[in-house]
Amino acid sequence: MWGRLSISLLLALACRSRGTEPERAPVYLQPAPGAAGSAALPAAAPRPAAWHGAVGERQAQRQLMVEQQLRARDIADERVLAALATVPRHRFVPDSVRPLAYRDGPLPIPGEQTISQPYMVAAMSEAAEISAGERCLEIGTGSGYQAAVLAELCGETYSIEYLPEVAAFGRANLEALGYLERGVFLRVGDGYLGWPERAPFDAILVTAAPEQVPEPLLEQLAVGGRLVIPVGSEHEQRLEVWTRQRAGQDEGAFERRQLFGVRFVPFLGPGVQKP
Repeated sequence: MWGRLSISLLLALACRSRGTEPERAPVYLQPAPGAAGSAALPAAAPRPAAWHGAVGERQAQRQLMVEQQLRARDIADERVLAALATVPRHRFVPDSVRPLAYRDGPLPIPGEQTISQPYMVAAMSEAAEISAGERCLEIGTGSGYQAAVLAELCGETYSIEYLPEVAAFGRANLEALGYLERGVFLRVGDGYLGWPERAPFDAILVTAAPEQVPEPLLEQLAVGGRLVIPVGSEHEQRLEVWTRQRAGQDEGAFERRQLFGVRFVPFLGPGVQKP
């Protein structure tokens, strides 16, 4: 009981607030995959020296984080644990808070936003049941940390951020470690609408809570695909997993599971349906 409550309280801090409204048209932060005249996606580039250097730093702290914060709290997917043991979380936060990068909690990033606690990144990644080679979509790039974790798990990772300032910070972090050459694609835009030109997706992870699951995201799930999303009002939310069983948008096309209570900020954007 206390464990779940603690997680919910941490989530309240970890979820990003949405203040100013950016440009509504999608803005690519790198060449758009599949755009007219573009070549097919290249094979993953070799890991750059910067990545090897960063991963070589603070290995003991990351391993301690994995054992004490994740495995001890029932995160069991070995691929997820390996991804969080690999991705250098300290390279996704400002210099001023790097000494705290592996603590059990969120940390501030530019734009008055936060990087989520390691446990929530792991829990959502595990709930998505990602297999190697799958195509994944993240709604809410933030610092780029979750996108980097997905890049270790997926074949292609697409990530949308609503706030341009935050998107620029996440892009800089991912670019510095070579993730933009390894199948990670970014854009600024309304995450409610997803990324239809790159659909279908095998997994979609969402980091803000709509009152109802966005239909465009359900439409963009492949058969067998999983959507991990917090759903509910400002006062009552639960983390849910929607799995597409077959083609169609009727209720029977999806299996819905509720995991546990959470507290995320409301999902904002031009596409959100207002009551």
